[in-house]
Amino acid sequence: MERRFDVIVVGGGVVGLACAYALLGKGRSVCVLEGEDLGNGASQGNCGLLTPSHALPLTRPATLRQGLRCIGKADSPLYVRPRLDLDFLLWGLRFARHCGQKQMGRALRARSALLERSLELTREWITTEGLECEWQSGGLLEVYGEESALSGADQVQAILSEHGLDSRRLSAKETLEREPALTASSVAGGLFHPRDAHLRPDSFVAELARAVRDRGGVIQTDCPVHETLHDDRAQRIRTSRGDWVSSQLVMATGAWGPDLARGVGLRLPIQAGKGYALTIPSPSGAPTMPLLLHEANMAVTPWPSGLRLAGTMELSGRNLDILPGRIAALRSGGARFLDCDLTVEGDEWVGWRPMTPDELPLIGPSPTSKRILVATGHGMMGVSMCAATGDLVARMLCGEDPGIDPGPYSATRFQ
Repeated sequence: MERRFDVIVVGGGVVGLACAYALLGKGRSVCVLEGEDLGNGASQGNCGLLTPSHALPLTRPATLRQGLRCIGKADSPLYVRPRLDLDFLLWGLRFARHCGQKQMGRALRARSALLERSLELTREWITTEGLECEWQSGGLLEVYGEESALSGADQVQAILSEHGLDSRRLSAKETLEREPALTASSVAGGLFHPRDAHLRPDSFVAELARAVRDRGGVIQTDCPVHETLHDDRAQRIRTSRGDWVSSQLVMATGAWGPDLARGVGLRLPIQAGKGYALTIPSPSGAPTMPLLLHEANMAVTPWPSGLRLAGTMELSGRNLDILPGRIAALRSGGARFLDCDLTVEGDEWVGWRPMTPDELPLIGPSPTSKRILVATGHGMMGVSMCAATGDLVARMLCGEDPGIDPGPYSATRFQ
């Protein structure tokens, strides 16, 4: 059976659903095709943070030095597994080339444009559609446990201030006053980002899917895409559930992006950055605001429905093995800073973040057709950037002013 739509979106994560929602708002008929369940990948287990404060990319000299030290160290928060993989080696060389000061500044400005716009739109969508996703906008607190690390915090604050991003340097006393759940002996100081917000990502995905359906969109799950065929007039998507035809196609497939993109003339330099999360019932004395624990390289996000500990980065290829030591590291890292019981049983999760070498997403048309757009490579910022990405994709497909400069996110910039 053949079904026709104006636009087909391949990928039912938070980015794909945001693209569908924005396109429906432009009057297009839209179908979302998802190979498994909605939000099955990084959209489900992330921290749920919306962080204009985190425009500063990972591509900076300090990250490069840390990465070189962590090669082969499986117990490191950043684990790089040595392997004979040409795509990975090329990705690593490109990453290294983007770790200079000028490249970092360009990436920061481009990331900031998406993050600022996305925060504004996400708040608007939640209000307009009544999305129930435990949204809170009380800011984000970065916590530093060692005096030696505070010079790095000062550098981060200086860079953010230079680009007009508000952050406040806090003493140990001010940090503890801001979040009493912290253990006093483990806090040397902090950075407070007042404009940041957070939500529960799995609830946000479910509610955004509801909003897509309410607007007349079709969502088909358990529908793996086998092949894409295209000409000047139509895109034919062959799946396990038959053929789907549209005049335009959006590929929002996260870490799986390179596989499908080859069929439309694109080689996407995306590596799967494996991350872990543990969600537990909120213990007595749990924090009341989201935290980034610097030395533990992890985030703690509180919601009325639970507490999530998330972090670590593995560049170890595509595997979804849950290593018990990684989950234990989340518990111990949180226990170092928090005066509450984190030993209770919880839901463990592992997933892939789609990482690009320059820390910018890939958003734009393929070289074979302007009717085919890519929207992937958001790394750890899928929730933070999804609304702006959806809006940009919808404007580009509808021939409207994009609102922000799409050049830095070009899907063909690595061709």
